[in-house]
Amino acid sequence: MPRLPYPDVEELPEDVQNTLKQLPVQLNVFRMLAHATTCFRPWLRLGTAILNELELDPRLRELAILMVARETQCSYEWAQHAALARLVGVPEEQVGAIEQGREEADIFNPVEHLVLSTAKALLTSARLDDERWNRLVAVFNPRQVVELCLVVGFYSMLARVLETTGVDLDAPFAETLSSSVGR
Repeated sequence: MPRLPYPDVEELPEDVQNTLKQLPVQLNVFRMLAHATTCFRPWLRLGTAILNELELDPRLRELAILMVARETQCSYEWAQHAALARLVGVPEEQVGAIEQGREEADIFNPVEHLVLSTAKALLTSARLDDERWNRLVAVFNPRQVVELCLVVGFYSMLARVLETTGVDLDAPFAETLSSSVGR
């Protein structure tokens, strides 16, 4: 049960109503964020860019998001992105290891370890220490470094909104995608 009621779509500004109606799947996260009428469309555009337009490997993006979801204890984000991680090729064993707090397990390669540890570090400090920073810029180009920081920041912000407002869990969006692709 949400701690804040979902808005009545018909009472939202027309541009927000139209945007909601055009979404391929009606998720509770979209409905809740529609309360922020001036931020809703820019937030959605940024989220879409993060999911579809990054140079950062989608598997690494999803590992970072799963780390954020676990560290912020955001069950909605976890449910959505565990399924999406599997869809983009993250092995079940890695998803389970993150869920269990075993992100240092040998099943992750050095780059994956770096992404996971960077995501975790960014949740506790706005500035990475020099050692981690140097490792990050040795592996990733400037665009990918900034994208990783944006992924962690975006999903950290979203986790706080989701958990604070108590957004109801939806079926994972990735499952909807998989089933519609198979038709």
